Amino acid sequence: MKNFSRAAFVAAFAFSLSGAGCVTEPTKTTTDTTATNTNTTVSTAASPTVSLTASPTISPTPVNASNMGLPVTLPVIDAFFAADETFAADLTRRLQLTDAQVDNLRTIARVEKEKLREAEIGEYQGSTANAQTLALNRIKEAIGEAKAQQFAEFVRERWSTGGEGSEAAAIVTGNTTPNAVPTDTRIVVNAPAYRMDVFKDGQLTKSYKVGIGYPEFPLPTGLRKATTIIYNPTWTPPDEPWVEGSNEVKAGQMVAAGSKLNPLGPVKIPIGSPSLIHGGKTPAKLGSFASHGCVGLTDPQVLELSRVIADISGTELTDEDVAAYTKVKTETKNVKLTQQIPVELRYETIVVEDGKLHIYRDVYDRDTNTEDNLRRVLEAHGVQFDQLSEPKRAQVMTALQRMARDAQGNPMDAAASPSPPPSFSPTASSNKNANNSGDRVTRTVKGQKEIVIEIAALKGKGYPAPVNLNTGSAQNKRATASSAQAGKRR
Repeated sequence: MKNFSRAAFVAAFAFSLSGAGCVTEPTKTTTDTTATNTNTTVSTAASPTVSLTASPTISPTPVNASNMGLPVTLPVIDAFFAADETFAADLTRRLQLTDAQVDNLRTIARVEKEKLREAEIGEYQGSTANAQTLALNRIKEAIGEAKAQQFAEFVRERWSTGGEGSEAAAIVTGNTTPNAVPTDTRIVVNAPAYRMDVFKDGQLTKSYKVGIGYPEFPLPTGLRKATTIIYNPTWTPPDEPWVEGSNEVKAGQMVAAGSKLNPLGPVKIPIGSPSLIHGGKTPAKLGSFASHGCVGLTDPQVLELSRVIADISGTELTDEDVAAYTKVKTETKNVKLTQQIPVELRYETIVVEDGKLHIYRDVYDRDTNTEDNLRRVLEAHGVQFDQLSEPKRAQVMTALQRMARDAQGNPMDAAASPSPPPSFSPTASSNKNANNSGDRVTRTVKGQKEIVIEIAALKGKGYPAPVNLNTGSAQNKRATASSAQAGKRR
């Protein structure tokens, strides 16, 4: 890499930087100011203290998968070492590790993170289960089995709260109601559905198709909060081998806002270490793996979202303001929200939505597509699984089995996958009837990400269908531009 050319470097970005940019940078006590970059804070009012107490009907945790089951992988660990200034010190104190042991863990995580690259669409080969196994084995080798388990618990605790401490931890473990509909103002992201929703006073006002974290660096679950919108964010390359040999950027040396080498896009919204909501993605990456533990959007999507978040938080931010901020791409603008917005990260693969049963692929190998989970979801909506007709039960169980697949669409462990009732034998005619009943499936099992089944008893129940869905397509771009022009005329 000593003779790392400009062309090669740009190519490397296509496979790595859009994910690497997801790691939040350590908090600095001083403001960075250069000839080409200025950090300016725009504050409309003092931010009041807003409690993140969850409504009794809010479900910050997925069914049958607690936050303490968050997958600990080496890329996740690397992100905490890179982005959280207190992580190493707290780790040393909590587990009584030596400096040499901590340095060894840091190196192990860094080397594995360097291997993580953005794959071509539809060709991603990683899996969360394999990444967890690899991490556990490497950590055991470094600090022993007993402390490896303590280390995993420490990382999960840190990750589930996004660095918010015990208050947030109490919130995210306090309710397990499936498919809960918010009664307040918040953002809800369901990773397996590749979907983000914006609620205002309990009403769904806007939906987005999004990209999610790689299997090796999945989105966490839990309740986070957004407090700031950052326009034209800067980016600091990590201290990793692919950076060391580059003539374009240097580890620890800030990449200016607006630079073509900056993978974050025009906006980033921190939602707790080490995750962000940010732009910089192509439409093709939406509905797939696209980031390192973040929610990925296209640039037009994230600019629109910034206005939506300002609106629901009561922050004064006009289309003219956004246009002015993005016009001068080399100046970073920090807009502090008048009221912080809860961001709920869910992992729900079985969802009753608008009267239909949606079953999503278990993309992070969390063993959620089980009969037990199915029964709990149905019962939460007043429906007993055993009361369904035999053909409908068989159809649902077959759908669960099809969606009990890993990130590549490969079958998971057979023991963890549900089986159809013994009396049911799928045939061409039964599949045909299923399709004629309005159920939505894809042509091939391996490429399938979702199965939708109509169940009469669920009519009028469940989580709302998408509203004003922004898929990142050209049509959405035109709609966003028209809305901006209308706002200027007003």
